[in-house]
Amino acid sequence: MKLDAKTPLGGGERSRGSRQRRSPFDVRPLESDADLKACVALQRRTWGENYADIVPTSILKITARIGGVVLGAFDSAGTLLGFVFGITGVERRNIVHWSHMLGVVPEAQNQGIGRTLKEQQRLLVAKLGAKAMYWTFDPLVARNAHLNINVLGVRATDYVQNMYGESASPLHRGIGTDRLIVSWPVDDIAVAARRREMTKALRAPAGDLLRIEVPGDIAALQLSNMSAARDWRERTRTAFQQAFASDYVVQGFESTGAETGFYLLSR
Repeated sequence: MKLDAKTPLGGGERSRGSRQRRSPFDVRPLESDADLKACVALQRRTWGENYADIVPTSILKITARIGGVVLGAFDSAGTLLGFVFGITGVERRNIVHWSHMLGVVPEAQNQGIGRTLKEQQRLLVAKLGAKAMYWTFDPLVARNAHLNINVLGVRATDYVQNMYGESASPLHRGIGTDRLIVSWPVDDIAVAARRREMTKALRAPAGDLLRIEVPGDIAALQLSNMSAARDWRERTRTAFQQAFASDYVVQGFESTGAETGFYLLSR
């Protein structure tokens, strides 16, 4: 499915009573050479110049032509603020989508860009006939846990040790690439049902919930105390593997401030 690049997918007019205001960013497909090159530059800025798994412009362009998603969020001057890239495929005869990369420039973070990109990606994937989206995130990154679990309502389906192998990215320094694989339903009704499930689970007595603690800022810890960062990885790896083996499901994420956060699991 190819989209009209002239039509913004998000960040349009928002109404409040009789007044409207324009969002500070627009979301549209990345199609021009300039857009695709800006996406590669943003990848390098996010994951580092020496990161070996940068997706080149040729693959971005080809993927978009055969049902993948390559979207960017732009400011009013046409500067790329963030992007999302995903691949559409088939799993057990069902169409599915793997959201491989999401990046937002540091100065534009915490403005809802990541959420908007994911939501627009979900709408496009629904039009393809897919039932679910998958992606991964590092369970030690608290801000990503909040976005994925609390905001989007994903379901964590698996914990994979060192999923992407060794990496030269500064984001991965010293702690490997352990990842949670998450699933997000594409259908609006299924998304609403997932949110109700989470709400119900979190109303259970506190003693019925399993809590897995993570650091509030793993990136800062990697810079200041690598030994402690590695300890967090080892402890949480064991905790998640044991929890999933015992049929626990991640239902929420609780931030206690700058120091730590907690995954909340039930069964």
